[in-house]
Amino acid sequence: MSQFGTEITSDEILDTLAFFDSWEDRYKYIIDLGRELPPLDEQHRTEQNLVRGCQSQVWLTSRVENGVLYFDADSDAFIVKGLLAVVLAAYNGRSPEAILAFDIEDYFARLNLLKHLSVTRGNGLRAMVKRIRDTAEAL
Repeated sequence: MSQFGTEITSDEILDTLAFFDSWEDRYKYIIDLGRELPPLDEQHRTEQNLVRGCQSQVWLTSRVENGVLYFDADSDAFIVKGLLAVVLAAYNGRSPEAILAFDIEDYFARLNLLKHLSVTRGNGLRAMVKRIRDTAEAL
């Protein structure tokens, strides 16, 4: 089981971000979330696990345990690793059906995130989500 996936939820991230007045503080929090992600083993940093469409290098792996999906991810950029943590908090430890039913656009809107990211970072975030949703659909 992913160490990170069970520690923080999307609701907890929303609640915590609401405490910060400035986006600079919110960015720091998101980067701190990324630091909590366990590093991905070098053996998983393969071309097959690379997420296309991201400005930075992003690797994403998945596994199924008892009908539930777990994702592990890593990036070479601190802010991207933090964004991965935000996405994994929404999806890790859920069934494929729950992943597909989760309204990620509403989550991003409630985080007020996309308008504070560059277009390329926003596209990369959507590429991560697409990879996770494609994995869930394949099951």
